[in-house]
Amino acid sequence: MFRHALVSAAILIAATITPAAAQQQQPACTKRTDVVEHLAGKYKEAPVAIGLGNNGGVIEVLSSQSGTSWTIIITMPNGTSCMIAAGENWEKVPMVASLKPNA
Repeated sequence: MFRHALVSAAILIAATITPAAAQQQQPACTKRTDVVEHLAGKYKEAPVAIGLGNNGGVIEVLSSQSGTSWTIIITMPNGTSCMIAAGENWEKVPMVASLKPNA
């Protein structure tokens, strides 16, 4: 549940960024295949989560297998991908059953 909430929060944040704003904040925009190949080659990152933003963009979280690095990208319907966040120490949080409110 927490992991789902974390991914949902990342998607919500990324979905609120317009393509123009993403390009102003993160000038690293190009074809998705180029972005994914670069991240795989340089950082050994691969997709670990994906979601669809309200603006039509596909949000992806990529991480190295060990979690030492991670990147969040948005790919717009025109095929342009922009890196919107990156960092270190990505950690998968185990899903737990949702808690039902007391009656």
